[in-house]
Amino acid sequence: MSELRPEYSVWAFSDKLSARLCECDHVTFEEALHWFKHHTTNVTANTGMTSRVIITDGGDMIVAEWKHGQGITWPPEDKS
Repeated sequence: MSELRPEYSVWAFSDKLSARLCECDHVTFEEALHWFKHHTTNVTANTGMTSRVIITDGGDMIVAEWKHGQGITWPPEDKS
């Protein structure tokens, strides 16, 4: 039985600096979630220097997204 390869990446974006940062690449979901939380709660997130943070999977699909001033925008909140 083969192990699943860790295939998650975390990206942080700054509109003010016109920059993007790949915080980690090809990591487990747990590690990606750690860095996602870090980048959405640190000083740069609170001041708006970080405008967006995403987790992508091995297929380059967004599995989580946070935007400054809006909070987590993906996946959408279940309203039921």
